[in-house]
Amino acid sequence: MAAWLVRRLVASIAIVFAVVTITFFVVHLAHGTPCGFDDRPLPPEVCREVCRRFGCDKPLVVQYGKYLARLAHGDLSESIGLHRPVADALADAIPNTFILALAALLIDFALGLALGIYQAVRAGRFGDVAVGNVALLINSMPVFWLGLVLLLVFAQWLHWFPPGGITDPVLCPRIDSPYCVLDFLWHLTLPALTLGLVGAASTARYQRAAMLEVVRQDYVRTARAKGLRERRVLLVHALRNALLPIVTLFGLAFPFLFTGAVLIETVFAWPGMGRLAVNAILQRDYPVVTGAALLTSAMVVLGNLIADALYAVADPRIRVRTEGGGEGRGGDD
Repeated sequence: MAAWLVRRLVASIAIVFAVVTITFFVVHLAHGTPCGFDDRPLPPEVCREVCRRFGCDKPLVVQYGKYLARLAHGDLSESIGLHRPVADALADAIPNTFILALAALLIDFALGLALGIYQAVRAGRFGDVAVGNVALLINSMPVFWLGLVLLLVFAQWLHWFPPGGITDPVLCPRIDSPYCVLDFLWHLTLPALTLGLVGAASTARYQRAAMLEVVRQDYVRTARAKGLRERRVLLVHALRNALLPIVTLFGLAFPFLFTGAVLIETVFAWPGMGRLAVNAILQRDYPVVTGAALLTSAMVVLGNLIADALYAVADPRIRVRTEGGGEGRGGDD
């Protein structure tokens, strides 16, 4: 297990390094400069000073070497547009994105598991067909489009939720009271619901398929033959084994939500890492874009590692194969 973990860590570091390298060169080779927008460019002398300060006037290979040298010392460089360290800008934005992704994850799996079990119990009936079609419809919608629809209905027409932001800037400039906590949750509802509904639609389909496969197994039929109640058979004997594919999905869902919040943060004006990255791309703020890519790629590979570890914990056969040192050892799949 230790050797497998070391191999995965080395591979993960290589993946993050590749992502950072590709992002660095693609962003620098893209059209535009950090010297203002095409319709509002900075004066030439100011632009030259900006390029000199941040090294934009050096050859790209030299810039890349200096960036790697600073990165090796834990320095993500300084933001060109924000005039502050990139690490500080990301540190301010990450908690907001983390909270949004965590809330969406709770909605995703709580609702997705419940709907998947409901569909499996009523497979082929009206409830299964209706929920499946609605889930397919939601899953087919682009996440930003669903966000705009929810924003239009619940913020613009019904006025049930605020149209954007993280809190009321007048009444709650800081979250330091019970009222401001509730105000924060009120602002969080629509963006979290948007991400959570799209994820729940996929989770429900996975859970339904897993449950239908498990209920046909011999041990489930044996449990029923013993006279156990159907609820106990489904929730104890069947559900436990049907959760194995969901474990992998869980490990991958959080980094997906973490990175997929880019569009949602833009739609709902949520001050998170996604919105920070979008603004940095538009302003050609190279250090912020590369720092955001570094962080998101690290989250993705970490999610994969967590998913593999949880799967090994949930299924002892996986541990046997990994400890044996090969994919094909340890018995039949």
